[in-house]
Amino acid sequence: MIIAPTSFFADYGCHVRILVEALILQRLGYEVTICTYHNGEDIEDLSIIRSSSIPWRRGHEVGSSFHKLGFDLLLSLKSLTWVLRHKPDIIHAHLHEGALIGYPLGRLCRAPLVFDFQGSLTGEMIDHGFLHRDSLFHYPLRQLEGFINRLPQIIIVSSHHAARLLREEFDCRQKEIHVLPDGVNTDLFRPGSKEEKSALKERLGLPSQSRVVVYLGLLAEYQGTSLLLQAAGELAESYPDLHFLIMGHPNVDHYRALAGEMGISGRVTFTGRIHYLQAPRFLDLGDVAVGPKMSATEGSGKLANYMAMGLPTVAFDTPVSREYLGEYGVYATPGDYLCLAEAISALLNDEARAISLGRKLRERALELYSWPRLQETMKSIYSALTDEVRGDDMTL
Repeated sequence: MIIAPTSFFADYGCHVRILVEALILQRLGYEVTICTYHNGEDIEDLSIIRSSSIPWRRGHEVGSSFHKLGFDLLLSLKSLTWVLRHKPDIIHAHLHEGALIGYPLGRLCRAPLVFDFQGSLTGEMIDHGFLHRDSLFHYPLRQLEGFINRLPQIIIVSSHHAARLLREEFDCRQKEIHVLPDGVNTDLFRPGSKEEKSALKERLGLPSQSRVVVYLGLLAEYQGTSLLLQAAGELAESYPDLHFLIMGHPNVDHYRALAGEMGISGRVTFTGRIHYLQAPRFLDLGDVAVGPKMSATEGSGKLANYMAMGLPTVAFDTPVSREYLGEYGVYATPGDYLCLAEAISALLNDEARAISLGRKLRERALELYSWPRLQETMKSIYSALTDEVRGDDMTL
């Protein structure tokens, strides 16, 4: 049983990680059921059960919100009902809320708990502006986070940086912590043909001879969206052929209005949500990709997608970005839009270097982040659990 306290599926990082892991577990022979919020897109060949809705809150939930308390309560009740009927062999919980829900359910049916840690709980709340470090609530929430981190038998993290965080800041030294990076389907995410690019550019209304900087992900302050627009404004005058293609949701109207206030509406196209299966076609329009995420603890699966597309990539210099891109990334000082603009400019001014870096990033994605590589890792992680939980049909 996979517990996903989010509006799965909605085409962004956390959801893609849940999807990829579920599909890989099915390949490994597990029966997988995902228990999630009432909203979200159903995925063919995946068993998904949904909690009841809250009448006054029917939209998707993204990030921290008081309304999530109600959603999590309903998800707990739905999960409990399913567990009592089906008695899963393993509970795989995403996010801290999922681990808190999954722990008593695991005790009830004697199933081990796997916690998929995707970043610090309090860190995410601070990133989303939901909590301040000097708040009275910060310390008790930090203590709660530490308590949750120590509940599962196995913790899966998306980066070595996250593993160090758990060991050094939350005293999880005795836990089994396994690094499973956010992966990418390198057969789906790969460079396409020039003809396809030209047709899509025309459809989107992009100038045919323009050079394009692409971004795909959530639109939010902690994702660096405002900083990306400021960098676009800085580059607009020097590069009259440059266009920014910003793909994702939510807050599209807010950032479109901000681009208008900055006088760069004609140089920026906002697509809104892009379906995961269509993402490679849109990313393929890019000459440069950007990952201006500000969070120091969360993963950054979009970087793996950029890499698989062979896109030279600029990112803020965080431990997670370094872990993904290695020596082939181009880095900017976190929070500095001028430095971000300079890093993009450096690639625009050296086409040969940009092409070389993109090619090396594609090779790195194939070696480290492809689905076959992740499948090997997940098989290794779950082997210890399957030794403990014997049976002809394993259910999850």
